[in-house]
Amino acid sequence: MKSTGSWKNLSMMATITCTGRGRKPKLFLKSQPGTVKTDSVVAYLKELKRHLAGRKLLLLWDGLPAHRAKRAQQYIGTQAEWLRVVRLPAYAPELNPPEYLWSAMKAKDICNLRPELKIVHACVKKGYRRIRSQPNILTGFLRASRLF
Repeated sequence: MKSTGSWKNLSMMATITCTGRGRKPKLFLKSQPGTVKTDSVVAYLKELKRHLAGRKLLLLWDGLPAHRAKRAQQYIGTQAEWLRVVRLPAYAPELNPPEYLWSAMKAKDICNLRPELKIVHACVKKGYRRIRSQPNILTGFLRASRLF
């Protein structure tokens, strides 16, 4: 197959919420065509706030440029009543539970697919339902990070 030179991608943002001891894990996942930029990070945080319905969150974040962007940081600064953000160390993906999610989805749900966003998106949804329905998988991601 000849490449057109215009690579299309599907980006995903995920949060695994749990108790302070790593219990009762739940998955919040959002996918979007294109790359993750500051606007999508702020929109994701707003959706996450609605999803949490008044609960507080300690968010462990990697160093994605959109996470560090001035506008994202300004928004986070206005959300202190429910949100605290701690940046993970650079080059430490093993500490980030969603990295285990990506690995599991790539190995089982989205491997060997045709590079069409519609197909990839459908398989991501299927993988989300599979993982979400089995909290023991999410618990495994949390334990693998050694944060819990």
